[in-house]
Amino acid sequence: MLTQAQRAAILQLHAQKVPKREIARLLGISRPSVRQVLQANSSAVPKIERAEKAAPFRSQILELLTLCQGNLVRVHEELVAGGAAFSYPALTAFCRREGIGQEPPVPAGRHEFAPGQEMQHDTSPHTVTVGGRSYKAQTASAVLCYSRMLFFQILPTFQRFDCKVFLTAALRYFQGATERVMIDNTHVVVWRGSGRAMEPVPEMAAFAERLGFTFVAHEIGDANRSGRVERPFHFIEHNFLVGRTFADWDDLNRQARAWCDRVNATYKKHIRAIPTELYAVERLRLKPLPAWLPEVYRLHHRLVDVEGYVSLHSNRYSVPASFIGRQVEVREMFDRVEIELDARHIVTHRRILTPDQVRVTLPGHRPERGAPKRDPHPERVAILAAEPQLASYVDHLERRGRKVVTLLLRHLLRMLRDYPREAFLGAIEEASRYGLYDLDRVERMILRRVRREYFRLDEEQDD
Repeated sequence: MLTQAQRAAILQLHAQKVPKREIARLLGISRPSVRQVLQANSSAVPKIERAEKAAPFRSQILELLTLCQGNLVRVHEELVAGGAAFSYPALTAFCRREGIGQEPPVPAGRHEFAPGQEMQHDTSPHTVTVGGRSYKAQTASAVLCYSRMLFFQILPTFQRFDCKVFLTAALRYFQGATERVMIDNTHVVVWRGSGRAMEPVPEMAAFAERLGFTFVAHEIGDANRSGRVERPFHFIEHNFLVGRTFADWDDLNRQARAWCDRVNATYKKHIRAIPTELYAVERLRLKPLPAWLPEVYRLHHRLVDVEGYVSLHSNRYSVPASFIGRQVEVREMFDRVEIELDARHIVTHRRILTPDQVRVTLPGHRPERGAPKRDPHPERVAILAAEPQLASYVDHLERRGRKVVTLLLRHLLRMLRDYPREAFLGAIEEASRYGLYDLDRVERMILRRVRREYFRLDEEQDD
């Protein structure tokens, strides 16, 4: 089909008395085409007037589109079954020209941001391999909208605590805060409402106020509003995560930070600039962070179990034996766990990020096998100080006695103090020989010896 410019050229050359054959040769078109344009005497491209094969079935198409839930393949199958004789492309072309079942295209907008005005934050799920295991993790990303500076971390979970940890790390990386942080109506931050009517959770609102920014959310369905942070996720998945292995989560996020440093110093074709150079301008407009920024932590209260461990997210952390049975405060931070009995007794562990049901034991919390106890019972000390030869019997008594060790030692110490030494030691020697560790029976043995040796009656006494 000839264009409007070709038609105008034909009419112009004809007006200059150029023959039709010469016009066709100059423009590289056929002579019948030249004649048709001269007969029409117009440079406008004529509209194609032809009957639509699907036009007679318009009402049926509208009805079937509702029944088939907008699936044109099923609509075409039902029409053919009803006697229609046109192809599936003919149906889709008819629906496209008539605007049936299709949203009218809307041109994408463009958002401009001043330096320090906005930072966008979002998360996206990705599969990563850490320590030889595959995890479905969350990639948390933050981007300065003016300079396009990027910072991200990959975490096994992303809850409110993780969000505060990440945003704190991001603002430290950017060395300041923007006026607002754009989110995508995530339940981690949103308390109620959406878009302009969004209200953040009071905990998150207080966190934002301390750091000097406010949370805002884009309208539902307006994903382009957060396009600055959405764009890098594809880059992270198909560049950073490809072919990389990580020893642990700390190693992963160290490599992620180094990758951000390198990417931020690279020329970006779509903005025709280097983010770090634009950041030099934006850095002056960022709000300074507080002089003292408290570390984000999550507080738990736990009771130390009989094995001397504190459970947190199915992992168990050791504490000294003196903590057993007592309530402690557990502060869960990003990289460590602090277990506090009081201000003078605090235990610090490296935090296990995944619930792997592992035990973390510090060497000082468990004595070596065969090593003597550091804090023997005071009753044991008193017994061995008075009679050192009882050490073997006391050891067997602690292991084989049927009562609480403290009660057994108190009972033995009382007998040592109350009864004569010869009768007591003789009874203990006999009990040790026969493996007798029931102190009630041992005490009766002592009493029989006392009766025979100290209260002997004269059988030949006169009447």
